[in-house]
Amino acid sequence: MGLAPAEGEPGGLAVVERPEFPVNRGALCGKGRTAPALLARGVRLTGPLVRSPVSGELEPADWRTALDRVARGLTGVGESYGADACAVFGGGGLTNEKAYALGKFARVVLGTSQIDYNGRFCMSSAAAAHQKAFGLDRGLPFPLEDVSRTGCVILVGSNLAETMPPALRHLTELREAGGTLIVVDPRRTRTAEAADLHLAPRPGTDLALALGLLHLVVAQGLTDDEFVAERTVGWPAARAAAMAHWPELVERITGVPVPQLREAVRLFTAPRDAMVLTARGPEQQSKGTDTVGAWINLCLATGRAGRPLSGYGCLTGQGNGQGGREHGQKADQLPGYRRLTDPAAREHVARVWGVPPQSLPGPGRSAYELLDALGGELRALLLMGSNPVVSAPRAAHVEERLRSLDFLAVADVVLSETARLADVVLPVTQWAEESGTTTSLEGRVLLRRQAVEPPDGVRSDLYVLHELAARLGVEKGFPTDPEEVFEELRRASAGGPADYSGITYRRLAEEQGVFWPCPDVGADGDAGADGSGRPEQSERPEQGEPAVGAAHTRHPGTPRLFLDRFAHPDGRARFAAVSHRPAAEETDAEYPVVLTTGRVVAQYQSGAQTRRVAELNAAAPGPFVELHPRLAERIGAVEGEPLVVVSRRGRAVAPARITGAVRPDTVFMPFHWPGGGRANSLTNPALDPTSRMPEFKTCAVRVERAAQADAGPGPVS
Repeated sequence: MGLAPAEGEPGGLAVVERPEFPVNRGALCGKGRTAPALLARGVRLTGPLVRSPVSGELEPADWRTALDRVARGLTGVGESYGADACAVFGGGGLTNEKAYALGKFARVVLGTSQIDYNGRFCMSSAAAAHQKAFGLDRGLPFPLEDVSRTGCVILVGSNLAETMPPALRHLTELREAGGTLIVVDPRRTRTAEAADLHLAPRPGTDLALALGLLHLVVAQGLTDDEFVAERTVGWPAARAAAMAHWPELVERITGVPVPQLREAVRLFTAPRDAMVLTARGPEQQSKGTDTVGAWINLCLATGRAGRPLSGYGCLTGQGNGQGGREHGQKADQLPGYRRLTDPAAREHVARVWGVPPQSLPGPGRSAYELLDALGGELRALLLMGSNPVVSAPRAAHVEERLRSLDFLAVADVVLSETARLADVVLPVTQWAEESGTTTSLEGRVLLRRQAVEPPDGVRSDLYVLHELAARLGVEKGFPTDPEEVFEELRRASAGGPADYSGITYRRLAEEQGVFWPCPDVGADGDAGADGSGRPEQSERPEQGEPAVGAAHTRHPGTPRLFLDRFAHPDGRARFAAVSHRPAAEETDAEYPVVLTTGRVVAQYQSGAQTRRVAELNAAAPGPFVELHPRLAERIGAVEGEPLVVVSRRGRAVAPARITGAVRPDTVFMPFHWPGGGRANSLTNPALDPTSRMPEFKTCAVRVERAAQADAGPGPVS
């Protein structure tokens, strides 16, 4: 998209669509269309704020004063308690350049291991399962447009019609071409209404559902034995685990009738090509990695992976959800998707950064564990592009931890609920006011050019890191020009799983994006001097031939992964031998209902920005509790009247929305709002043992009419 003057609005701006762009063909949801409203002075921050020691309030300050205050706060904590007492928390909406610079700042300038980001709450379970199964994590190992050309899609835990409306056309075109759509969701969403088959499992039982489908595939002789033998390992153990989940047992666990299970298997195995796409539903669970692994098993066992128009993919949940996790703002990661514990990776990145490898700290805490440790071992926090007061599980506890810090600095576009708690708030540029790259869910690196000048009092995140690094004794290595940062990112990622070394701003502008891995290839066709070639990721002729540039042959990028081999050293995919287990918190007599959370179309994530857009607020003005008519009758709920939802961690109050679209044993709340209707006051921070993903999608609650509920604040821990 682009920007142009808005008709009838002097000085106003409007979004201009780009129909030629292959991912969305110019289509935008309401959030994208109304994004220019966030550029207005009355909406966004336009100058730094520093908390007054006299009034205790945030007051305007100049940039020098604000940055000096941040530097003193970080230095004081580091000198008193050690480098690891300073923590850094990033965001999945940061550009690749910002995410890269933030990770480098934490490890080189602060010398801290304590860095993670809110993407841990988004795609981490899918990423972990992808790594285990395929040896490489990219949300989609194929272009999104392939979805419309396959034969069947199982969409698990995604309400695409509301969370990614422009992408819905690919599912519509799939069905128009004769393909079928199966939607797995405990709610009958707008997406589920468009499906050929809707499976509505009890929240937290997706793992059992996937295993039950694989059981039927085996029992009916529908496995692709040749593919399994030639391209995978671990099938006997995975098959044995699946066979322990017979259809009647799966029906008892999930609530999905056996005939629907059988119909799902028939639809999935009938065409030559098929895909499974997951989103937050199966992933935001304390067993999310195993759950995604079970869905990948279904693809592998039927030969629906490693060939065109088939495979497993994960749908991104944030603006730069893919790129944000590739370049070093995760607790265990270095740029290029390298592992922080890999000596060769440390050596390579340290050489690019000009520091000794041994100076780089090891892995730190994951996102929730980091937030939970604030005010204890962690005394200071630099936070960029996140709002955990609203978005974190057990949010009241996280808010309390943030308040207990010795020092908190927040860089953001707006005065979010988290920024209101800060000692210093730094106003930074947003999408239209800066250049930089993002990476789509399909691994397509995209260039976003600056369209307008930011207000005088606003600076870029790169400027913030540059100035703080200088104040903390590191004069070089933190440029403010995003293209210069990207050039260093290219070198740091070279040879890594997410290899960007063959990608330049010029290429991105000319080619409307380039898929990674894309190594820098010399004129003779070999990898460049940095050894960044990835010959195992072969290309098909349909993906385009390398173009000859002025200096050397260009690698074409890799739109489709795994066509000849998977990314494990032996080239084979791994089955996951997994079995169903209950959610971390099951219902009981005191908390008899399951709560699940999610989004609505007019708001986004913690709502820090979208709640400031009048048109979006008019469409979705506040939180609600969605419940089934049978549950409503049992508790005496009335449409629109307030309900109190109570968990073992807290309570939330919101109006009732009575609908048959949700299961009778389940209530749904969107998580975009703070205050009394904050859904994440209720959610469970129980963590997946591999991905460290919290269990947002299921916890036990009780639901009462507000007039009958306890007038007290409810339990908070």
